[in-house]
Formats: sequence, structure tokens, C-alpha cells
Amino acid sequence: MTNTLTDNNQIKVISSFSELINTNFQGEINALCWSRSLAGDFKEIVNKLELKENITEVSVDDLLALQLSEHGNFAREIILKDIQLLTDFGASPSLNLLKSYERDDELDFISTDVYSYHIDRSPIETDTFLCTYHGAASDILPNDQVEQKILIPEIREKLKKLHDGTEAEFETFLEEYFFDLHYQAKPNAKPVNLGLGHLWRLAVDHPTQQVLPCVHRAPAENEGEYRLLLIC
Repeated sequence: MTNTLTDNNQIKVISSFSELINTNFQGEINALCWSRSLAGDFKEIVNKLELKENITEVSVDDLLALQLSEHGNFAREIILKDIQLLTDFGASPSLNLLKSYERDDELDFISTDVYSYHIDRSPIETDTFLCTYHGAASDILPNDQVEQKILIPEIREKLKKLHDGTEAEFETFLEEYFFDLHYQAKPNAKPVNLGLGHLWRLAVDHPTQQVLPCVHRAPAENEGEYRLLLIC
């Protein structure tokens, strides 16, 4: 079951880029959504871009080189404007054409790839911005609807056997291999799909953050369809 933007206490919906970057996270709110209904043919852009590997970074020059219809050009202008807004803000946006991310299937009892619910962590004050223009979109979950995987007894015991060291070293081991960033959805959890065209700002775990970091995951891709994602 999936929640909507308006019935979720962790999301604040706003109506401009200025509001997106100037609104503070507070209380349960750790996801801000600049809600948009975008005109333009983003599928045309995806079809004309060349996938060079499973994740291909698309440059501004790559975009500008495309021969597009009027509706394709509308879509390109929107992407270029988003890149400029984020760059002027001081972020480093990356436009990615995605077939799939790398899967982590080394351990059968815990996954640390982006398809697993996880948080982002940074040593500096920053947030995660993302917008899906085409293809499947990411999900987020409220923090009270997830459990940190390393606190689930059977997973923790298996990780301890894998580590085979002291308790103090074990906590460092969990951080070093990013096990502590990953979460399991509780029964009856209601994920929110981030949808197409909306520009999101998600709270990250860093020393000055006043709220819990936003738990999110990459979606399973739709069969035969690439994703076009702006992220920083």
C-alpha cells in the first residue's frame, strides 16, 4: 500500500525552488517536495540519449546536442533550468540515464545496495536533492515505519559471526561497511512514491541535522524502460 504526498507527516509540499532551499526541516518533516506537473516529452530525450553503461552521466553538452521536437525541447529546457538552479545554489547536480544500479548479493541476510531502504550520511551539512523525469521513481518511508537492520537480532548475530572481533570494533565494522545505514520496512509500512517531475529535498544524517534522516530506496526499474534522474 502506498501513501500520498498530502497524508504523510514527514513530507512538506511547497511551491517554488526558493521555498525548497529555504524551508527548514523540523519535527517529523524530513522530506520537502516542490510539487510540479511538467510539460514536455522526457521520453523523447531518454530515447535519443546513448546508454554507455548501466549508469550513464549525461552532461549539459550531451543534452544540447540532441535534435528534439518542440515537446522534447520543452523537457530539455526544464532539465537545464533545474541543473542551473541547483548549481547556483552550490550543489553539484548529476543527470543520470539509468538502466540499473549494481546489486549487492554477497550476503543472503542483508543487502547494502540502493534498492534496500537506507539513509544518506555526510560529514558536512548537506541534503539530497532528486527529481525523476522518466521511468520508475524512488520510495520513502516514515522513520517510525522502519527498523534499523543491524538491530534485528538474527541479522546482528550473523554480522557478529562475520566480524569475529570485539564489541567496540564491531560498531566500527558496521559503519565501515555501511550496514548501519540500511533499514527494513515494518509490517504494514506505507511507502510514499516520489513520483515524476517533483523536485525533492531529503534530510541526510550529518552532525548538525536537527531531524531524523529520510529513509528511501531506489525502485525496481520498469521492464525495458530507462530512468532519467537528476540527483545531488
